[in-house]
Amino acid sequence: MAAQILDGKVLSAQIRDKVAERVCALKEQGVNPGLAVILVGNDPASEIYVRNKEKGCAETGILSRTIRMDAETSQEDLEAEIGKLNADPAIHGILVQLPLPAHLDEQAALAKILPEKDVDGFHLVNAGHLMTGTEGVVACTPKGALYMIRSTGTELSGKEAVVIGRSNIVGKPMAMLLLQQNCTVTVCHSRTRNLAEHTRRADILVAAVGKPGFVTADMVKPGAIVIDVGINRVDGKVCGDVDFESVKEKAGWITPVPGGVGKMTIAMLLSNTAEAAERTLSRE
Repeated sequence: MAAQILDGKVLSAQIRDKVAERVCALKEQGVNPGLAVILVGNDPASEIYVRNKEKGCAETGILSRTIRMDAETSQEDLEAEIGKLNADPAIHGILVQLPLPAHLDEQAALAKILPEKDVDGFHLVNAGHLMTGTEGVVACTPKGALYMIRSTGTELSGKEAVVIGRSNIVGKPMAMLLLQQNCTVTVCHSRTRNLAEHTRRADILVAAVGKPGFVTADMVKPGAIVIDVGINRVDGKVCGDVDFESVKEKAGWITPVPGGVGKMTIAMLLSNTAEAAERTLSRE
């Protein structure tokens, strides 16, 4: 039997509807949630992503502000812009669109964002909260992936989970979130030996390696939940890290690309922005 499709369009709509309700409640209390995105240069993929964020803000009632900076922008000017947004009470969430041009220091720029306005969840303070299981902002993509996993209704406690990829943006935070669900987690990467031996044990398999069709059916446990975080372009078409056509015949649940985790990433960004605005009320 073919796997059930975890439809990112349907699941992200659930999140957006809840965000819209939260935004209405905030506005009734005099707070209009605001999200600012800094875009340096004109990377085509980044342009598309920023437009999708602007659309998501419009649909949920969040104030959207996009700051466009030249590709030759200096580190000093970038950090100065972040400083202005930190001081702006109308902005509750700040996002620096990655990747930045090669001459800019991404980590230094992200570190300048106030942790409470870091709606991407990349600041070291928020990464530390996730590591220690304390309250903080959770990175959007793994947060969205976990929502998809939980939507299956599967009892996660005690399950074997394998994450392929160890990036700070997806792999590591995904592993932490699964640990918090009491899964037994294995993180695999480019140096992992006998990778398929690990993946075939996985009740939950998350692929985040950036290699098209990397995960094949022979690497998947029958009935597994397969989450494909990859976004790759092959011959002009978008595809994931999972060989969808073969794996869907073996998995229990699977996310498509496009139309899967990517939709959830933006939905969780909107949710994190609403949450940041809500925290300003609790501090008053």
